[in-house]
Amino acid sequence: MMKKYKLTKNLGLKVIAFFFAAILWLIVVNLDNPVVSSTFRDIPVTIVNDDIITSAGDVYQVVGEQTVSVVVNATRDVSQEFDAEDIIATADVTEMDTATGLIPIKISLPDYSGKYESAEAVPRNLTIQREKSGKKVLSLSVKSDNEPADGYILGDMTVDPEEVTLSGAESVLAQIDRAEARVDVGGMTSDQKKTAELRLYDADGNVLNPPQIENNLGEDGITVSVEVLKLKSVPITLKVSGTPAEGYKYTGGTSTPESLQVCGKSTALEGFDKIEIPSSALDISGASGTVEKTVDISGYLPKGVRLVEEGSGSIKVTLKVEQEGTRSIDFLVSSLRINNLNENLQVNYETGAEIAIRVRGEEQRLSTLDISNAVSVDLTGYTMPGTYDLPVKIDLPEGITLEGQVTVSLTLEEKIVEDVPADETNQGEENN
Repeated sequence: MMKKYKLTKNLGLKVIAFFFAAILWLIVVNLDNPVVSSTFRDIPVTIVNDDIITSAGDVYQVVGEQTVSVVVNATRDVSQEFDAEDIIATADVTEMDTATGLIPIKISLPDYSGKYESAEAVPRNLTIQREKSGKKVLSLSVKSDNEPADGYILGDMTVDPEEVTLSGAESVLAQIDRAEARVDVGGMTSDQKKTAELRLYDADGNVLNPPQIENNLGEDGITVSVEVLKLKSVPITLKVSGTPAEGYKYTGGTSTPESLQVCGKSTALEGFDKIEIPSSALDISGASGTVEKTVDISGYLPKGVRLVEEGSGSIKVTLKVEQEGTRSIDFLVSSLRINNLNENLQVNYETGAEIAIRVRGEEQRLSTLDISNAVSVDLTGYTMPGTYDLPVKIDLPEGITLEGQVTVSLTLEEKIVEDVPADETNQGEENN
């Protein structure tokens, strides 16, 4: 006969065995898939129900950072599934402590609900400061970034709208000193309407990025109409009127500068190849020596053309009036022939320096005189660095004489010898 066993037999031992089995299972599970702690930084905090503040006509700003670190405790396999984007941090204004401005921060992982043990924010609270709101109206100035294409320059720039209305916390508005429309004009060659960026500055010129400051620009934003003008360099020409004193002649004139940069539309610049100072402004009647005049050439520009540099329209004009039978020549020092320069020295002089040479002779010979290769200095005996006033030798044709001794100031310096790399020296020797 088969012996039957009852389930309740040795019930106490069975309960104890089950209990220990459960504990053993938990131990095994935790050893194989333990709970781990993961920290995620810079999680943004979303403020909800802030209409409680704004509906009362007030505004608020966050004190400190509006981000937190989040510590999530979950089993290893779960923690490997989520990342920072799955974490939502919120601060509900309805839970704010009105005395301190503290709002508890709640953390959730909606896609992993019930799969993690805990998630906490560090710090646990967000602090906001509530205050009265205000408005501020500022004119918009225009500032350009980059440069138009080569050969072009910016003309007028107009902004639409001309001012911006800002609203927000009174304490923040008080920091804003000016508003600027920033527009990129890089590479432009024609007029355009461009969208500009709004930039706010404090009184010290620092860029501000104040939180929760609104403006009235809407979706249209700021538009800047940018005018682009073509550049052109044109020479200055002179027309002279009047007759010098008896026994004197007009030998030519120069202007400083000799040319100017102007700008305008291509149609306005077409055919404009020189700035001519008329004879009515350059009268040498009765002159017995050099005449110097200062002329404002702004009035001699055609309509639609202006100077690139404001204030550069004042031109110095020099009109040479000399005795008949004489001629003055301004000779560039850089054109001097240097003879017998010591091999250890080199010559230095001021860029654009000139020496004045005055000669006398028959008018016909003077008019055709060319001394471009006839002026020299002899440096024999000058072996030490220094600045010297040296006599100038001028080879003149028969019938032409020099009036007065001509000297030139030259600086002699030690010659700079560039070091030649050893490998290049060796290579040169091998080639020899």
